[in-house]
Amino acid sequence: MRAHCLIVDDEAPAREELRYLLGTFDHVQVVGEATNGEEALVLLRSLDYDLVLLDIKMPGGTGLEVAKAVRDSPHAPKVIFTTAYPDYAVDAFDVDAVDYLVKPFDAERLGRALDRALSGGADEEAEPSPRPRAPVPDPLGRIPVQQGDRTVLVDESAILYASAARGYSYLQLAGERVLVSLSLNELERRLGGHFFRTHRSYLVNLNHVRELRPDFNGALVLVMDDRRRSRVEVSRRHARELRRLLGL
Repeated sequence: MRAHCLIVDDEAPAREELRYLLGTFDHVQVVGEATNGEEALVLLRSLDYDLVLLDIKMPGGTGLEVAKAVRDSPHAPKVIFTTAYPDYAVDAFDVDAVDYLVKPFDAERLGRALDRALSGGADEEAEPSPRPRAPVPDPLGRIPVQQGDRTVLVDESAILYASAARGYSYLQLAGERVLVSLSLNELERRLGGHFFRTHRSYLVNLNHVRELRPDFNGALVLVMDDRRRSRVEVSRRHARELRRLLGL
């Protein structure tokens, strides 16, 4: 069965290009188009779509507002943002987007986004083994973060923890959260041995842990050393290994 897709973009050439690219995939059928946020919401409330390709900046409501409005509906579609603006990726994943494509992109990149959307797009990484790993840290000790047309190199010592975000990862720094195009598993392989996988969705810099607090049924909560005293959960399975590493 083909997935029903809605294209939302205020520029006709962009909609035409998306129709062309989507036409190369047999499992997707474009059944609607909207030129602004208001039209998109009308269509989304009148028909059950499986997938929405959504621009960010449009008249009649931004793509972020549209995604937020429909994400709790009974038949909420998977949302892929397709935009010329690279600066809204963190906001996009906060409204449960499956992927974020920056124009121009090709059929191969779109295909990966479609696969992620239509295969379920799990939020979390596969559960890792709590056994000690043999880390292969990046020789520079830095993680590239795309910010607009710039690439900022974030020193791993500045990372408090990382969390999974649908095949990407958020890096929590002292004063901000940034999105990187690496999965949590990929980050774990790149970062040094002082990073510990506390949960399928979290990777923590142990150098920034201030306190360990007991939680339900043998699990732990880590209190970080930032101003907000951020907290990160440690699953019961990984709590045993962490206690062993710390000699507790």
